[in-house]
Amino acid sequence: MSKRPPSAAPVIPGLSYLRPLGSGGFADVFLFEQDLPRRTVAVKVLLADAIDPEVRRRFAQEADLMARLSTHPSILSIYQASIAADGRPYLVTEFCPESMAAEYRRRQLPVALVLDAGVRLASALETAHRAGVLHRDIKPSNILITSLGTPVLADFGIATVLNGPRDAAPAPGIDDDELVAMSIPWSSPEVLDERTTGTVASEVWSLGATLHTLLNGRSPFADPDRARNERELIIGRIRKASPKPIERDDVTTPVRDVLARTMRFDPAQRQASMLELAEELRWAQVQLGLSPTSLEVAGEAWGAAGAASGGEQHAPRGPVLSTVQTDSRRAARASAALRAGAGTAPSAPSAPSRRGLVIGLVIGAAVLVAVAVAVVVVVVGSR
Repeated sequence: MSKRPPSAAPVIPGLSYLRPLGSGGFADVFLFEQDLPRRTVAVKVLLADAIDPEVRRRFAQEADLMARLSTHPSILSIYQASIAADGRPYLVTEFCPESMAAEYRRRQLPVALVLDAGVRLASALETAHRAGVLHRDIKPSNILITSLGTPVLADFGIATVLNGPRDAAPAPGIDDDELVAMSIPWSSPEVLDERTTGTVASEVWSLGATLHTLLNGRSPFADPDRARNERELIIGRIRKASPKPIERDDVTTPVRDVLARTMRFDPAQRQASMLELAEELRWAQVQLGLSPTSLEVAGEAWGAAGAASGGEQHAPRGPVLSTVQTDSRRAARASAALRAGAGTAPSAPSAPSRRGLVIGLVIGAAVLVAVAVAVVVVVVGSR
């Protein structure tokens, strides 16, 4: 897949462009600095040739969904979503300086770190599933590492926003095979064979394959001999559900068994939910003498309450209008005064009386006389 240069950074009020962060098949990511409050943020911008009215609608829906899901501590936080001046939709998110994909290529990751990440991510995905959301693209490059060193899941449904279901037509300018190829090493057999566009079971497979990758330094179906890692060869191994063994002595049998179960060919033989997978990973931690990572899963009520928020039945968005009228109190007082005086003719100001005019003239003359006397006294005294 040829690598293209990034598109031009968008102009966004309140944000100052710093540098590009990366380019994908359907979006570019840039580093910006937010003016107030001052902080660095990542801005993901969809490519101009992949935008149409349907993409805009689904993008707004996706932004709402991300805002709701990012309340989970292991899901990337979103700060803002809008349309840039050039018409490209963008997301402003927290800036994560690293990804798990870069980490496992740089060094061998400790088993404790991978198990901890596995529990956190399974908890995040369980929360998403309870909200009726499938990620559909779980892989190491979509697991980012925050500035505090904790893993967070990114890119919820981006491929869905652009491409819809797998059997839909690809977005303009993007080859469908190119999109699929991005995630082949972590896709389940039923997804690759187009028997489904995604299920909880296929997500269990993808997370298991991702954790296998983090431990082994390459995807479960990649051969140590790179010459044997052509696309069709990897797909053939995935269809047989025969992952390569993890070549590490410190990966215990319980850990291997948990991951092997996630990649069973029959979806019914995998863990039934992300919660079940998280519990098995926690038990593996206990067997290794590690403190189990806390489960952070939203309750069923949370998922049910927000089920409609990601639905397709919402009316189109209108312009954002203020519901506060700055002169509302003044208007209320004026209305009350009108109601109180309803039915009576407004009275004209009364003319001043003659007696009042005479008194005013007398007082004015007395003041002038007093001023004149004072002036004379000053003049005489100065001589």
